[in-house]
Parts: sequence; C-alpha cells; structure tokens
Amino acid sequence: MRGEPSCPKCGGRVRAPGLFADSWQCDVHGPVYPLQPVIPPSVEALSVVVHRAKVPVWMPWPLPVGWLFTGVVCAGDDRSGGRATAVACSGPGPLGGMGELILVAEELGVGLGARYAGMDAPDPGPYMDVGKPAQAKVLAGGRPTPLWHVSGAPADRAVFAGEALGMWLWAVVWPEQSGLLMYDELVLADLRDAGAEVELVPCGALSPRLIEP
Repeated sequence: MRGEPSCPKCGGRVRAPGLFADSWQCDVHGPVYPLQPVIPPSVEALSVVVHRAKVPVWMPWPLPVGWLFTGVVCAGDDRSGGRATAVACSGPGPLGGMGELILVAEELGVGLGARYAGMDAPDPGPYMDVGKPAQAKVLAGGRPTPLWHVSGAPADRAVFAGEALGMWLWAVVWPEQSGLLMYDELVLADLRDAGAEVELVPCGALSPRLIEP
C-alpha cells in the first residue's frame, strides 16, 4: 500500500507543484489530479473523502444483501478538492462466488474510471454506443440514470458508464458475470447527502482492486 499520491491514470509517481509547475505532474500524462493513498475502509476514511469531494461519492444504498463497503479513494488535493472518487463494495455475486464493484464519479478527463476499467482512454465516450438503448439503469441521487456497456475492457470485468449530476459515472464489476448485478436497477446514494447515515455503512476488508485494478 503506497503512502504517497500517484497518477490516477496509470498509478505512476507524480511530482508536487513547485517553481516550474502549479499542478501535480505525471511523467507520462502531464498535469493530473493526484490520487491520494489508499487507506483501510472505515467510516472515518469515508467521511474524509466525502468532505473533500467536489463530485458525487456513489454507493449502493441500501447495500445488496451480504455486501460490505471495502474501500474509497479520491483524486485531488487540498487546493482542488476531490475531482474523482471511487467506492469499492464486495459481496455475494448473482451467480455465486464473490463479486466486487467499484463506482467512480469524476470530472471529464481525470482518468480514474478508465484505470479501473482497464482502458487507455481517459473517458468512456468513444466506447459507448449511446445510439442503442442503455444496457443497465440505476437510480442515482433519486434520478433514473442509464448506463451503457463500455467495450474494450479486459475480459475479467464488466464495465458500464453514463452521466449523473453532470459527471461521469463508471461501474466496474468483477468477475464479468457479476455484471448481472447492474441489471437489478441499483439505488445509488451520493454520500455527500447522507449525513449521519454514513455511520451505518458496514465495513469489510480492503479491496485489492482499489490498489491494483
């Protein structure tokens, strides 16, 4: 588990702002919002991200039966605030075995969702066929939100994406067959609006997908 900020797009090292640049820099991707170190899941860790976030912090709420909150990260610093958030949850898969879900909310071009999706492009737009009906729908912040299947991702995961509250919403599910979870019209809550209910979130062990997707 790394204890320093990293690039949200590739996980590589980043340089802090200094004399020659007023933003965090990745040698490969240039200016980025730094991905903060992953810390073990807890209500306190979740609260830190929620209070920093400038974008939604999506979580299925209520969580599916048997599912637990298994970690959260954000991209951004104290000056910029959180410009991308990723929440991990784990539990029984629809077809047996364990399933894992990471929900990412981010501004255009941050690239955190694409990293978890296993894709090179920073945004899902070119890989979504929005001319066809959406393959999944969620209720995000009380609003029906269509999600399209994102092509080009590795075969071990299912990736869906759409737009919610003016931000990209990614849903990345492992293994691929656990993508059936997204057809159940999940209800997603923006934890920035949850208030004291955040203290009721059941926590599990840290998802390794947050560190090495």
